[in-house]
Amino acid sequence: MSVELSEFLPLLPEIFLLTMACVILIVDVYLGEDMRAVTYALSILALLGTGILTYQLAPAEAEVVLSGTFINDQMAVVLKLFIYLLTIGVFVYSRQYLVLRDLFKGEFYVLALFAVLGMNVMVSAHNMISLYLGLELLSLALYAMVAMQRDSAIATEAAMKYFVLGALASGLLLYGMSMIYGATGTLDLQQVSDHIAANKAKDMMLLIGMVFSIVGLAFKLGAVPFHMWVPDIYHGSPTAVTIFIGTAPKIAGFAMIMRLLADGLGGLQADWQDLLIILAVLSMVIGNVVAIAQTNIKRMLAYSTIAHMGFLFLGILTANDAGYGAAMFYTIAYSIMSLGGFGMIILLSRKGFEADKLDDFKGLNDRSPWFALMMLILMFSMAGVPPALGFYAKLAVLEAVVNAGFVWLAVVAVVFSIVGAFYYLRIIKLMYFDKAEDHAPLEASVDMRAVLSVNGLAVLFLGLFPGSLLALCISAI
Repeated sequence: MSVELSEFLPLLPEIFLLTMACVILIVDVYLGEDMRAVTYALSILALLGTGILTYQLAPAEAEVVLSGTFINDQMAVVLKLFIYLLTIGVFVYSRQYLVLRDLFKGEFYVLALFAVLGMNVMVSAHNMISLYLGLELLSLALYAMVAMQRDSAIATEAAMKYFVLGALASGLLLYGMSMIYGATGTLDLQQVSDHIAANKAKDMMLLIGMVFSIVGLAFKLGAVPFHMWVPDIYHGSPTAVTIFIGTAPKIAGFAMIMRLLADGLGGLQADWQDLLIILAVLSMVIGNVVAIAQTNIKRMLAYSTIAHMGFLFLGILTANDAGYGAAMFYTIAYSIMSLGGFGMIILLSRKGFEADKLDDFKGLNDRSPWFALMMLILMFSMAGVPPALGFYAKLAVLEAVVNAGFVWLAVVAVVFSIVGAFYYLRIIKLMYFDKAEDHAPLEASVDMRAVLSVNGLAVLFLGLFPGSLLALCISAI
């Protein structure tokens, strides 16, 4: 089988990113400790260059190349651009944090770039093999990033848990894909969809494969009851790694669900809808209720993530374009809010001190009224309070769910959103109404302060004017 050279053109951003990651890996070897900022700058330039190529090569219509393994469409372009933007934000927030903990090494940036490459492959996968390879590239990079702080017992334990449970999830997903292949005779997602449409009788092997695949997806996204790894990994990882795990990979996870369920198994929507309803309800209930009991803010945000994944599943289970667009809007909104939330933890941290307790936010308004305001906007947004972005993200999903006929699901979602508002508003109470226990000045760099301010204001601005982002998501779908 011959492959035309022109078929590699849609892959140019991925080829450029891979090349830059390898170049940075080699350059970093020859840099002294005092020159590590060069690696940091090159990594941001690599992401900017990849973003420009992705935007320039955006197709008017979907392009499927390399024997159906890679698709370049509008959804892929939008999701990739947000992945690059979030990763640049992670790099800016993390730099000083890594320097103060002797973790400012090239490995962090190279592994992050390889993780982004894995996310890109997942976003553009049109074949179960390419989907799985992208997921594994992302997962292996994240396992190593969690284990970077080798002198920390809690980080090492988190890395082991992540690796073991991640391998289990990958095995379940791969087993599900093999069952789907056995039932349909193809790995191409479009051909799987065509096979299901042509054969109205339900194949038990295909249904079993679908169940295993959804379990694997639920593990990777941290949905209940496959969520046990999320709080331990969020808590145990260095915050610079936690912020990365909690942002860009969520967008890749959304793309993985869309490619596998909407594109490949769309004909079985009546069957996977029931599974997603169970996952969504359990995630919203357990995530919001257990988060109330947390005193560590990283663990609280971990359970918050689980609850937010429930909302993501709500959008997907509607099985229509409006629901998919709302779910995409919600995923992007959540990732931006999560970036700011973990950025605030890094802002309050300093050498020898991790600001990962709720009490560390006491009296923040007295120490820094501006960043207390940024945190207030972010927490209001996560709680779904208007006019912040999170309110309109939840509203879009709920509207899609109601229009699809699942009114009772929308009621459950609203009830547990109100329950969840408690632990977000508790942080606002600590910042504005409690006396500060820590009076140390904030030691963040100018660039981090600037980007964090933009992050918080963007959440407010996109909440006041949500139409353009929502329209972009719906048109991409």
